[in-house]
Parts: sequence; structure tokens; C-alpha cells
Amino acid sequence: MTRRHLLTAAAATSAAAVRAQDPRRAEPPRTDLFPELKSRRSEPKPISTEERFARIERAKQLMAEQKINAILLAGGSTLQYFTGVRWGNSERLLLMVLPARGEPIFISPAFEEDRAREQITLGLGARQQVFTWQEDESPYDLAAVALKERGIATGRLGVEETVKFVFSDGLGKAAASATLASATSVTSGCRGVKSAAELALMKFANQITLQAYEAAFGRLKEGMTNAEFGGLIAGAHAKLGFPGYAMVLVDESAALPHGSVKPQRIKDGSLILIDGGCAVENYQSDISRTFVLGKPTDKMKTVFDIVYRAQTAALKAARPGLACESVDMAARKVVIDAGFGPGYKYFTHRLGHGIGMDGHEWPYLVKGNKLPLAPGMTFSDEPGIYILGEFGVRLEDDMFITAGGAELFTPQSLSLEKPFGRV
Repeated sequence: MTRRHLLTAAAATSAAAVRAQDPRRAEPPRTDLFPELKSRRSEPKPISTEERFARIERAKQLMAEQKINAILLAGGSTLQYFTGVRWGNSERLLLMVLPARGEPIFISPAFEEDRAREQITLGLGARQQVFTWQEDESPYDLAAVALKERGIATGRLGVEETVKFVFSDGLGKAAASATLASATSVTSGCRGVKSAAELALMKFANQITLQAYEAAFGRLKEGMTNAEFGGLIAGAHAKLGFPGYAMVLVDESAALPHGSVKPQRIKDGSLILIDGGCAVENYQSDISRTFVLGKPTDKMKTVFDIVYRAQTAALKAARPGLACESVDMAARKVVIDAGFGPGYKYFTHRLGHGIGMDGHEWPYLVKGNKLPLAPGMTFSDEPGIYILGEFGVRLEDDMFITAGGAELFTPQSLSLEKPFGRV
């Protein structure tokens, strides 16, 4: 679940409202409405075992540089990034200890051992050490023993940022001689820079989402609700073989960046903002388009043009060595200079977020983030102007940093009337 998904679900006060904001919670999507679309499931190439081992080696280098003796990973996208293991977090701890020296250690519930070994073997091969604990035993004591065997019982242990407090607290008490610290500098240091294989998967995911959006847009009709149009987008994604969704906001609801629970119906002249994506081999897309059914007002066209220029300014500014905050500044200056300021008054959020296996991940394009950009980093480029009580415009494409600048995975939207037009 991404942050946007959680916000969508939290905002809903009824089953109908949930369905309106997230078509994945509704009936199965209608794939029969898109006879022109074909499944593309066979096209992407999964991440290899060799690449996962290269990631582990990179993590070890960062741990050595930062004097971290090991990092601790529970279920989630970072565990999957390094191992291929897909594991949800419950009250039972499954833990990967990745030491700066030596091989990984896995701590698993005993009754889950076969399932854990199956996934570990698929992701990393069969030679991985797995310790198991029974239901009446402490996984934390077992982890402390494993750390002691590796000579790091008194070391500095980095805890991945999404590890539950109950897990890190238990580990800290059992391995009381160790020092717990944040592992973000290691995990984001690895995940923040994508390989060629990762970039290929992300480009494909973005292409799928744009194709689904365009197919649904071709079937947009007056009188539809936002939920019905969202269902079309979900259906197009499903027909292409990659389940996806979009939040659909109409007219004044589009002035709320993450939506409204109130019913929304599309009429002639309505402004519609869609925002969503899909996952391809666990790599995410995140695209927003804003368009009008019929003829836009002059004010709508003016705002669209400003947002388009802001998105373009950010893309042109981004390059290796530039601070993340400077990309936000480049886009925000366009918006403020056009009279939609100061600060966050109308452009109410940061310019963009990192994206990869999570829809939102490190690093972020926001004021105060002085981290320099590097080739292979990936971000959303999503400026917006939101006029409460009227409408909002957001344009979002995902971009990647190259050796000499930045590129988008998808073509920019050119107008409110033709959001999928080509130059």
C-alpha cells in the first residue's frame, strides 16, 4: 500500500466512497470493454539473482563506510529488494540480518520455515542460513544468539525504517550490548540509484499506465461518475495484464490533491484530474493527467500552461550534482512568478518523490533536501496548482537522472483537450 492508497482508504466514510476513490476495492474490472488491448505480461524481464547479490555487496560497502556492522530487515519492499522474498509483517517476526562481513542470516518462525526457504532459494539460491523459533520461544533471543555467533553482538545495528517498533524494541532488549541506529542511509543509498534493469521495468510500467489512461479516455462520456471512469482505467490496466488504478477527481474536488469522498459526476466542461499507476515486477509507475470533457475555460487553460511550464522547468534543471531541493525550486519559481504564490499557497506540495519498488520512497524533491542528484535516480515530476472551490491542475510524469540531465519515461501532456497528444 502506498501513501496515496492509505490516504484514499482513510478518507472514505462508506463503501461507495471507497469504491469511488479506489476501483480496486470494487467489482472486478471490465476487461471486455477494451477489445483493442492485448496482454503484455510476457514482455518485462524480472530482476536476476546476480543483480540481488550485487545489491547486497553495495549495501556492505555502504555499511563499511558508515561503520554499521549489520542491517536488520523485516517483511516489506526492502527485504524483497535484496532477496526477492515477499513477506508481510504480522505479530511473528521474520528477520534478515545482513552483516557488513559474511553471509546473510534469516530468522523465521519454525512452522514457516519451508515457505521462507522456498522464497529465499528462489531469490538468492539454496545456501542461505535460516534459524527458526517455535511459538513459545523468543525470536529476539534467537537473533541475539545469531549476532553473537557472527561477532557483532556489541556492534552498531542499522534498523530498516519500516520495521515495526515492537520488533526493533524486542531486538534492542535481547541484544542489549548492541547499538541500534537507522539503516536508511544504507537502504536508500542502494535503492535510490536504479540499475539499467530497474529503469527498463519502470519505463515499461509507465508505458502501461499511459496506455491504460488513453484507452479509458477514449471512452469518457458525460454523465459518468468518477468511480465509473476509475473503473474504466482499472479495466484497461487489467486487460494489459498489470492491475492498476487511478484516483479520479472532478471539478472542485480536483483542488484537493488527494481527493474528496463526495460523489462526483462528469458533465460537459468538467475538469478531471486522474492520478495512479501500476506495478511491473514490483516496480511502480505514478502518472497524473488533467483534462476537460468539452471546452475548457480560459482560466483552466492559463493554469494548465503554467503547470506545464513548471514541469518542463524542473525537467530541464535536473542533472547530476544538483541538490534535490533545487529541482523543486525551479518548478516553484515558475508557479510563483505567474502569480500563484507565495510558497505553498497554490502549489501545495513538494515537486516530487522518489519512486521504485515503492510508489513513494527516498529521496524527495523538496526544499531543504540538499542531497545531490546522481545518474539512475528516479522521481515523480508533478507540479500542481489548486484553487479551492474551483479546480486543480496537476501534471505528473516519472523522470530519471541521466549522465547529462534528466528524461521522462513518458511524453508530457500537451493540452487539456488532448492530454495524450503527441508532438
